Parts: sequence; structure tokens; C-alpha cells
Amino acid sequence: MRKALFPMWLAVAAALPGLVCGILSIHLSPPQAAAVSGAAILGASFLLLWACDVAQHDIPQALALAVVALIAVLPEYAVDMYFTWMAGQEPESDYVHYAIANMTGANRMLIGLAWTTVAAIVWWRQRTAVVLGFQRRTEVLFLGLATIYAMTIPLFGSLTWMDGVVLIGLYCVYIVIVSRRESEEPELSGVAAWLGQLPRIKRRLTTGLLFLFAAGVIVANAEGFSEGLVATGKILGINEFLLVQWLAPIASEAPEFIVAIMFALRGQGGLALGSLISSKLNQWTLLVGMIPAVYGISAGTFAVPMPLDSLQMHEILLTAAQSLLAVGLLAGLRLSIRGAVLLFVLFIGQFLAPAVPQEVWARLPGNLNGTQVHFLFTFLYCAIFLVMLPRIVPQLAGLVRRTPKKAS
Repeated sequence: MRKALFPMWLAVAAALPGLVCGILSIHLSPPQAAAVSGAAILGASFLLLWACDVAQHDIPQALALAVVALIAVLPEYAVDMYFTWMAGQEPESDYVHYAIANMTGANRMLIGLAWTTVAAIVWWRQRTAVVLGFQRRTEVLFLGLATIYAMTIPLFGSLTWMDGVVLIGLYCVYIVIVSRRESEEPELSGVAAWLGQLPRIKRRLTTGLLFLFAAGVIVANAEGFSEGLVATGKILGINEFLLVQWLAPIASEAPEFIVAIMFALRGQGGLALGSLISSKLNQWTLLVGMIPAVYGISAGTFAVPMPLDSLQMHEILLTAAQSLLAVGLLAGLRLSIRGAVLLFVLFIGQFLAPAVPQEVWARLPGNLNGTQVHFLFTFLYCAIFLVMLPRIVPQLAGLVRRTPKKAS
């Protein structure tokens, strides 16, 4: 028992200092606040994942995956909603930039790093593509619908409450559909396996307490982590926009990423990728949809949309373009190693492009700069998708029409 529960106690130990500091309002330096709060959020994220895994005993597995994806990214929601709330309080501040940066960074990392890592592990162990069960077609189709809609947001130049209604509505319809699937016995390991073998009432009580404790830790540390990260960037001379866009999602989504890798290493690549697709879907619908809602409540009016400049709009467009190509690659309910490498290379390219010195770009044809290269990657994502379109359309049509003989 002690050995099985050691990871859980370790996660609790990581979460407690941040919880205590948050409750008692203990003042820490920005780097200390970011470290302590980040560790607390990381520990709480693991607790949430274990609780969600155990919950699969009592609800349909497909719905459980959706709920896992929703609750597991609660740290990401907490950080982004904090930035959005502050943007409503201070419209002229940089909080608007931080909110969009955090959202787009999290979405792009899921596809560019998490999905591709799962595909690489499956290919390394089995020399095959990751094959999704037929039921995962729902996630792929709804991800495609959300992506098509998201691409219209930069065209209109604003993120309004109507966009939020559409995106949140898509997620609600998705949840209703997956909730009708039959329940399946989950395969648990480690802490989740130990909790899963508890008697029903004790299991549900323990799971509920884990949810409450983890959620409390995340809420108590969202402000400290967000502000500490921004202040640390300013102190160290590091672009705080980049810290918020890339470092914050790493801290908040690491547990989910690790669990997906464990599934892949155990030969459950389809389940691993399926959980990550669910995460992408809920972030691309619910997270994006909540931004204008929280901003409007904070600002006290929905009449004025969240002010976004050309940089933030392009961040959204680049994220949508990556998602579009990812949906195209998944149209056949499989992700090959070639598709994964393509997504990874494009992600690394757009990630590193702004950091390349201008002197380097000046020596290349066209005299591009880092920002213009970002536009180039948006074009590449869309161009490759269009080249693949003749193959993608029949596959997507097949997903809509086909009825499986047996749910997978």
C-alpha cells in the first residue's frame, strides 16, 4: 500500500506549500512564487488525473475521457482565466496579450509535442501508426468544426461573446453525444488502480475529496503562478509573453502528457492519443469560448469585445492552421509517423523562428524577419492541408456516414 500510494503523497507534498502560501497570503519573491505555485499546480494536476481515471468506474469511458480532458486542464483554465479577468479590469494592460498567449501556446503544444510524442513511441515499439477506435470519430469531427469556426475569428478581427456561445455550444453537443456510449471497465495502474479497488462508497468519497483538494490548490495558486511568471520574466530580462505562452502550459499540462506517454508505452497508443485529442477539443472550444465570457463579466459589459491586435489575431490564426492540418492527418482515424514528424517539424520551426536573430533572416531570400516567418508557417499548414484535401474529403465523409458494427 505504501509503495502504491507514494506518488500520491508526493503530489500532495508538492501541493501543500503553495496552498499554505495562498491561504495565508505569504509574500514570496517572483521567482519563488512562480516555483512554489508551479509545483503546487503540478502536484494538483496529478491528483486530478488519478481521480478522473478512477471515475471511469462509474461513468462511460468515453464520457470519462472527456471529463478527464476537461478537469485535467483545470490548471490551464485557471491561469488563462486569471489573465482574462485581469484584462477586463485593465483593458490597456498586457494581460490581454498574456491570455491569448497562454491559450494559443497550450493548444499548439498539445499537437506539436504531445500528439507527436505518442505517435513516435508507438512507431518505435510497434512500427505502426497510432490507430484510433471508431468512436474517436466524434472528437475528430467536432475538432474539425471548431477549427473551421476558429479560423473565422481573425477574419472578423475580434473575439466576441457570440464566438463564445458557438464554441461552448459545440462542446456541449459533443458531451451529450459521448455520454450515450456504453460504459467500459477501465484499465488502471498505480495510484488509480489502488483507489479503484476500494468499495464503491469509499471510492467515490475518496475521489470527491481528491477533486476538491486539487481544485482548491489550483485556485489558490493561479494568481501567484501567473503573476510570478510575468514578474520573473521582467526581472531576468526574458520576454514574459514567451514565458506565459510556453512555460505555463508545460507546468499545467505535464501530468496529462506523462499519463498519455504511459498509455503509449503500455501499447495503448489509441487510448493515449484519444485522451489528448479530447484535451485539444475542450481547449479549442470551451477554453477559447470562456475567454470573451470572463472578459465581459470582468469588464462589466459584453458590448465591447476583448481588444486584440494583429499579433494576437495571427496567433489565433496560426493555432487554427495547425489544428486544420492535424484534423486532416486524423481523417482516417490514424496518425502515421510521417504525419507526426510533419507536425513536429512545423511546430519546432514556428517555435524557434522568432528567436532567430534578424541578421540571419536578412541573409535569406526575401529578407524576412521573425514575424513574417510566422506568417509563412501559417501558410505552410494551410497549403499542406489543401494538397491533402482530395484524400481527406472522402475520409471525413466516411466518418459521417459509416456506422460501426461494434463500438471500439
